[in-house]
Amino acid sequence: MKIIYSSKFAKEYKKLPLRIKISAEKKEKIFKKDPFDPSLKTHKLTGKLKEYYSFSIDYQYRIIFEIVKKDVVWFHSVGTHTIYK
Repeated sequence: MKIIYSSKFAKEYKKLPLRIKISAEKKEKIFKKDPFDPSLKTHKLTGKLKEYYSFSIDYQYRIIFEIVKKDVVWFHSVGTHTIYK
């Protein structure tokens, strides 16, 4: 699976606490094997973000992504629940 990182994602990722970055890297490895692994709690979003999905890094932090093709996803945003706004 190929992951494309948006410039917004890159900026937000740089600002994350180190422990969240480490957790995000572990979750990304799981994501590459199976984007819908139960441990990620992947779900389709609703409302204005209905074209996107989200998965959990931990209880507070999430990654919003879009499925572009079968083996290509685009990571759009990372952060707490405020990224949904």
